[in-house]
Amino acid sequence: MKEFVFKKKYGQNFLTDKNLLASICSDAGIESSDEVLEIGAGMGALTKPLCERAKKVVSYEIDTELEQYLQSLNCDNLILHFEDALKKDLAEIEKDFSGEYKLVANLPYYITSPLIFKFLSSKKISSLTVMVQKEVGERITAKVGDKEYGLLSVSCAFFGAAKIMRKVPRSMFKPQPEVDSCIVKIEVEKNKFSVSEEAFFKVVKAAFKSRRKTLLNNLSEGLNASKSAFDGFIQDLSKRAEMLSVQDFVSLTKQLQERGLV
Repeated sequence: MKEFVFKKKYGQNFLTDKNLLASICSDAGIESSDEVLEIGAGMGALTKPLCERAKKVVSYEIDTELEQYLQSLNCDNLILHFEDALKKDLAEIEKDFSGEYKLVANLPYYITSPLIFKFLSSKKISSLTVMVQKEVGERITAKVGDKEYGLLSVSCAFFGAAKIMRKVPRSMFKPQPEVDSCIVKIEVEKNKFSVSEEAFFKVVKAAFKSRRKTLLNNLSEGLNASKSAFDGFIQDLSKRAEMLSVQDFVSLTKQLQERGLV
C-alpha cells in the first residue's frame, strides 16, 4: 500500500502511544459488556484496544482511504462505517446498538462542539470520553467564576458531569498539532433537570449572546421582549450570564416559561 498522506481538511492527527491508548480505554471505563461508538477511527490505533475490551465497537471514519487499514484489523466485534457521523441522523447511528452505549473519540478540533452537542442529547448514551484541544476541555469543565465558563460549560453541565481525565502534549500526535490536548469524560445523567430542553437552550444561548452585556439586555434582545417584561425576577438580571450556574439557568427558564416569554 502507498504511504498514507495526512489530510488537513479532516484535521488528522493520529496517536500511536500504546500506553496512552490503553489509558483512554481505562478513562472511558470500557468493560466486556459495553457497546462503544468510536468517532474518528483514523488508522485504528484506538479501535483495536477498544475491540479487545468491549462487547461491540461501532466505528465511524470519514476518510475512505483508510478503509484498507481498518479492515485489516480483523476484529469480529467491529462494525465500520465510512461516512460523516456529524451529518448522519442520530437515530440511524443508534440502530447499531441494542441499548446504552459509550462514546469514545479522538476528535478533529473543528467538530468538537457540534459533535458533543449532537450526542449529549441522546437518550441511549451513558458517557462521552473525548480527546479535545486543551482549551476546549477547560471550557467544557469550567465552573461559575472561571474565566473559561460559558455556553459550552453550561450545556455540558445540563446533561451530566464533566471532568478532565488527563492532559496530552502535542508531541504524542503525528503529525504534531500546534496545541496541546486533553481527555475529557462526561458522565451523562439522564433527566438531571425537570425543565424543557428546548426552552433551556433558547434561554442560555440568548443569555450568552454578548458576554459584555447584562442578562437583562441579552434576554430582552434574544427573546424579543421588552425589558419591563422581566420585572420582579428572582435572579439579579443586572448580572452577566457567566455568573449563573446551570441550576440558576433552570430556575430562570421556568420563570420565563411561566410568563410566556419562552
